[in-house]
Amino acid sequence: MTETLSWLDQVRWNSDGLVPAIAQDAKTGRILMMAWMNREALETTAKLKQAVYFSRSRNKLWHKGETSHHVQNVQEIRLDCDEDVIVLMVEQIGGIACHTGRESCFYRVFNDGEWQVVEPVLKDPSEIY
Repeated sequence: MTETLSWLDQVRWNSDGLVPAIAQDAKTGRILMMAWMNREALETTAKLKQAVYFSRSRNKLWHKGETSHHVQNVQEIRLDCDEDVIVLMVEQIGGIACHTGRESCFYRVFNDGEWQVVEPVLKDPSEIY
């Protein structure tokens, strides 16, 4: 009899036990941010239906919005064809995903040989954190 793999075992974790996770707005399709997840973060995200990431700099779980209150309610979790990238389809509470106070972390566009800021700060980060 063949044992069925846990859904978590089907993820191809990197050598550090992490997988990149992309948060995408479920309504607009806009990519909001990318962060890392370890097994516990992904499992907790699935249970809570809120995004929980792994902070490499702090070496601990990070519940998105724990400080800023900009929680990501997870509507769907997807795994890519190579099983090494997660996409979270989210509802971004407060409309701000980036620690810079912007809607998305992807607010710079490469144009004419330089990175240009193309989106405004919606809220001063000093008012958030």
